[in-house]
Amino acid sequence: MKKELLLPDYLFEISWEVCNKVGGIYTVVSTKARTISEIEGLNAIYIGPDLWKEKENPLFTEDKRLWNAWRKKINSDKLTVRCGHWEIPGRPKVVLVDYTGYMDDKDAIYGELWNDFGVDSLHGYGDYDDSMIFGYAVGKVIESFYNTNIKAGSNVVVQAHEWQSGGAALYLKKNLPAVGTIFTTHATSIGRSIASNGKPLYDYFDGYNGDQMAEELNVQSKQSVEKNTALNVDCFTTVSEITARECKQLVGRECDVILENGFEKDFVPVGKDFTAKRKAARKARLRVAAALTGDAIADDAIIIGIGGRMEMRNKGIDMFLESMARLNACEGLKRDVVAFVDVPAWSGDAREDLIKRLASDKDAWDTPLPNPYLTHNLHNFYEDAIACGIRGLQIDNRSGKNRVKVIYVPCYLKGNDGIFNKDYYDVLIGNDLSIYPSYYEPWGYTPLESAAFHIPTITTNLAGFGLWVNSVLGRRGELLDGVEVISRTDSNYFDAADVITKNICNFAELSEKDVNDCRKKVAKIAEKALWKHFIKNYLQAYDIALTAAKERQ
Repeated sequence: MKKELLLPDYLFEISWEVCNKVGGIYTVVSTKARTISEIEGLNAIYIGPDLWKEKENPLFTEDKRLWNAWRKKINSDKLTVRCGHWEIPGRPKVVLVDYTGYMDDKDAIYGELWNDFGVDSLHGYGDYDDSMIFGYAVGKVIESFYNTNIKAGSNVVVQAHEWQSGGAALYLKKNLPAVGTIFTTHATSIGRSIASNGKPLYDYFDGYNGDQMAEELNVQSKQSVEKNTALNVDCFTTVSEITARECKQLVGRECDVILENGFEKDFVPVGKDFTAKRKAARKARLRVAAALTGDAIADDAIIIGIGGRMEMRNKGIDMFLESMARLNACEGLKRDVVAFVDVPAWSGDAREDLIKRLASDKDAWDTPLPNPYLTHNLHNFYEDAIACGIRGLQIDNRSGKNRVKVIYVPCYLKGNDGIFNKDYYDVLIGNDLSIYPSYYEPWGYTPLESAAFHIPTITTNLAGFGLWVNSVLGRRGELLDGVEVISRTDSNYFDAADVITKNICNFAELSEKDVNDCRKKVAKIAEKALWKHFIKNYLQAYDIALTAAKERQ
C-alpha cells in the first residue's frame, strides 16, 4: 500500500530574496507561494532580511496586528522583526529580520559553527558575514516562534534556500531537532566559480574535488557552509538533474529530491491583450533599432533576444554575440534580424540623442547615432564585456549594410528606463525568437519565461530547463518543437555557435503557418512547467524531512 505523505502544519521558507527582488530565487519562491497556500492545513511563513528598515519597501506591507505579542517579546537590542505581507498574489505572511545587532557576536557565532559542524568562516569575505549572521538570526526567530506560537506535536518544516540561509538550517539542527529541515541549493558555489573562472567544468568533472577547488578559487567559506549544511539537513534538494550531479561530485551528498522551478502563468496576457502587447513591443523594438542605426528596417524583421545576468560565459552571452557575427556574414540570410541584448550592466541614464529621435515624428533616419548599438550610457564603456564583444566582433551597426543589427539594452526594464518605458515582460513578448546558449545554468528561468510567452526558444543541454525539455519530449528538442536544445561542451564553442546561426537562417525561411505551429508547441511545453505539476516534488521533500524529524523524537 502506498505510504501517505506527511505534510507540514507549518512551513518556514527562508531566502535572502524574500521581499527582496534580486534574481531567480525570488521568482521561484514568490511564484510558488500561491500554490503552497492551496495545500489544506498548511501555514506558510516566509522569512527574509529586513534590508529596507524604515524605508518603504514596495514588496512588503507591515501588519502590526500579526503575531503582535510574540513580536514584542522577541524584539530586543540584538534582534528586531517586522511582520506583514509579501505583496505578491495571495499576499503570504512574512517575517523580515534585522540581523545586524548580532554582527558584534560574529566571532562567537563562527566558533560555534566550527565546533558543531566544521564550518570554516576564516576565509569569508564579501557578503559572507551578512548572510551567515542573517541565518543565525533567522534560526533564533524560528526557535522563538515555535516555542511561543506552535502547539506541541505539530509538523514543522523549515526550507532554507541557498548557502545564504544555511546558517539557519544548522542552528535549528542543533537547537530545535523537532523540526524537519530542507536545504535547497540553486547552484553550487564551487561549480559556479569553476565555470566563471574559465575552467573546463565538464571535461574534467569527475576529477574535481570541491574542497580543493574552493581553496584554489578562494571560496572556501561559502563551499564550507554549503557542504556542511547539505550533509546535516534532513532533506537535500536542488533544481535539476545537471546540478544534482554537481552536488554529488562537489558537495559530497546525493540529492534526495529534484525540485524543478515552475511558474504561474498569470503574468502572461491572453487573447486580444496578448496580440496588442506583442504588436506594441515589436513596434517599439524596431523603432529603437531604426533610430540608433539610421537604417530602414523591414517590418518583417526577425526580432531575437537574450536576457539575464551579466555573466558572459555562464549565460552564453559570448556565444550569442559570436552567432550574430556569423549570421551577419551569412549570404543566405533571407530577412533582416534585430538582436537585442537585454542584460543589466553598470549603466547611467538613457541616451539624450536617442530620446530626441524617438520623440520626433520621423519614422526613418539616414545617419547612425554614435555607438549605434547602445541605448543607455555606460559608466565603464571601455571595460563593459558586452560592449567590448560587440565592437570586437564588428557587429556595432556602423557599416549601414549589415542585415543583422545588434542592440544592447544595459538597464533593468521596469517601465521607467527612458527608452522603452515598458517592463521586461512587455518587451519580451515582441521577440520572434529567444536564444539562451548557457554554459552554466542550473535551471534557466529566462528560457522558461520565453516559452511561456509563446516564443520559440533555443537553449542548451547544460541548462536544467533544456534537459527537462528533452525529458518531456523523450528526445532532444528541436526548433520545430518550440524549444531547440543544442549540445554544448567545453570544446565545441564555435560548432555550437554555428548551430545557432543555422537555426536562425532556417527560422527565417519558415512559413507563417510553421511559425504559428512552433509558437503553439512552445506554449504547450511551458504549460507542463506550471507549479501545479511540480509541487508534488515539494510534498515529497516535506515528507522526507518530517519523517526524519519524527525519528528524533
